[in-house]
Amino acid sequence: MQPTTFQRVRLGSGGPVTDVRVVDGRVAEIGDLRPSSGDEVVHHAGATLLPGLVDGHVHSVQWAERRRRIDVQAAHSAVETVELIATALRDRPGPADGEVVMAHGFRDGLWRTPPHKDLLESALPGVQLAVISQDLHSIWLSPALLSRLGRDHDTGVLRERDCIEVNYELSRDVPPELVDRWVLEATEAAAARGITSIVDFEYADNRADWLRRSEQGVVPLRVKASVWKPWLDGAIDLGLRTGDVLDGLIEVGPFKLVADGSLNTRTAYCHDAYPEAAAGEKHGLLLIDEEELVSLMTVASRNGLSPAVHAIGDHANTIALNAFERVGCTGRIEHAQLVRPEDAARFARPGLITSVQPQHAMSDRDVADRHWPDRAAFPYGSLLRAGATLEFGSDAPVSEPDPWHAIADAVHRTDDDRPPWHVEQAIPLGAALQAATGRSSVSVGDPADLVLLPDDPAHLSNHDLRTLPVLATLVAGRFTHRSG
Repeated sequence: MQPTTFQRVRLGSGGPVTDVRVVDGRVAEIGDLRPSSGDEVVHHAGATLLPGLVDGHVHSVQWAERRRRIDVQAAHSAVETVELIATALRDRPGPADGEVVMAHGFRDGLWRTPPHKDLLESALPGVQLAVISQDLHSIWLSPALLSRLGRDHDTGVLRERDCIEVNYELSRDVPPELVDRWVLEATEAAAARGITSIVDFEYADNRADWLRRSEQGVVPLRVKASVWKPWLDGAIDLGLRTGDVLDGLIEVGPFKLVADGSLNTRTAYCHDAYPEAAAGEKHGLLLIDEEELVSLMTVASRNGLSPAVHAIGDHANTIALNAFERVGCTGRIEHAQLVRPEDAARFARPGLITSVQPQHAMSDRDVADRHWPDRAAFPYGSLLRAGATLEFGSDAPVSEPDPWHAIADAVHRTDDDRPPWHVEQAIPLGAALQAATGRSSVSVGDPADLVLLPDDPAHLSNHDLRTLPVLATLVAGRFTHRSG
């Protein structure tokens, strides 16, 4: 690999202007350098060099397939959702016999009338249709598709485990080699925004899938391939441990557990009752109780697999924190969207990463105000002040994997013309950059996972931060993106 010298770059936001030399995939020298004759010299006046950006939470297959599904995010009701799907189908050939039409992005947290299978059948009779919620916790199925799947359901709206299982079953309809190509295309788009590493929480045999993808083409970023319960015993039998390198840039990720549901689906498990709740679900749904969570985390951690626990509601977060304290292991809590003030300091335990998605705070602010009234949701400021280690992600396809939007959302707490939402939960730009990169600076000896920017983020407005171009992205010293 050809060495690279970056000349006269600003080293980190607000840092000094200097030269940086990369050799054999690592940062070899920093200072006033004379490039060697074999070096590639990169010089952009005024450019800033940062550690590469991470996306700490993606679902790779759903992210890739989302780019090819009918988009219904703009719908404000079930009727509008169906109208968007019908319009999209009029503009393309009708579905072939046996073809499943896939749509994505409905948000029913503010709807007056819930989705129902009869509405799909009335507008599109006989069509096998699946509409996936934006938060991935619900899937709305037509009668024809329910019949094909051998499922009988009153409304056609399946949630939580049923949703995950059906989504996984439908994903098997697409040939693996095609899915792999789509996933690799999606990772290339992520590299163009400066992303050098992802944690993949797709519900699948991620180890096998990513090893197969690495044979199909160059993977342009580091991948931490998570393990779910159906594949836990196999991972243990193979002696896999979190952090083990599987092949090149692919390594074993954490062991994923889901403690509760989501805000939009009103299944996030909360101490306080929801103002509007279905019978028997006033506080949401606890999908794994504390004893089972402790048992599974113990098995995983004793075998070298670090747990990652999905917890959105404040009661689910309390239970997740209890489990980490009882097991005594390191790991991750995914989302932490609602946290009791008395629990905030518990996130500061050594070795615990709080994986958050700032774009959700903006897309869900109205839903949170309705269903979690008088609560400071997405409490990044409180968690940071309490000593938590934050890591940013997108939860793609829930949000686009664009870390610059995540950084802007965490710092400014608004993505439109409205005033900042719960401005007390905003965090400083420096803290946001560290949460988005996992490192505070570029240092000699670091892996050369780097991003080159035309401007220092510290000088940019909310809008300009979101649209910041990326000049170049490097992973292990190899360029994975170059503008122009």
